[in-house]
Amino acid sequence: MGKSSVPSHPLDLSGAYPFPRQYRLIQTDAYASVFAFRRALRGAHFLLHYGECRPPDSGASARLGLVMGKKFMRRATGRNCLKRLARETFRQARAQLPARDLVLRLFVKMQKPDRPMRRALALEIRQLLARIETRANAAQEGGKPV
Repeated sequence: MGKSSVPSHPLDLSGAYPFPRQYRLIQTDAYASVFAFRRALRGAHFLLHYGECRPPDSGASARLGLVMGKKFMRRATGRNCLKRLARETFRQARAQLPARDLVLRLFVKMQKPDRPMRRALALEIRQLLARIETRANAAQEGGKPV
């Protein structure tokens, strides 16, 4: 049998929403500049820190960094699960986001999330990203930086 053109998983959108290196925060300096900007949105489990908006004409796009500390989730499998969830949610929302550096940080102690909890966490991340988009749009209309 030949390969099917149907994705192996219903959420496999790897071709439609890529997540290459240019959309990730890699260097320590990039994380430090986001934390130095001292702006964050708070959800029930996550803080979404954001940096200054880069000019849209520079071709820049939103970039994501993740901080999942051992203090809040002891098992590596749980931390990795949250990182995959956050990256996938960001990939799907990246096109609508303003050109800023974002750092998603877990700040509530928890166990490895089960399937219903993962859905709730993905929704929380989506809502935080939507709030970033809303703030950027309001700032553009008002003419002031956020």
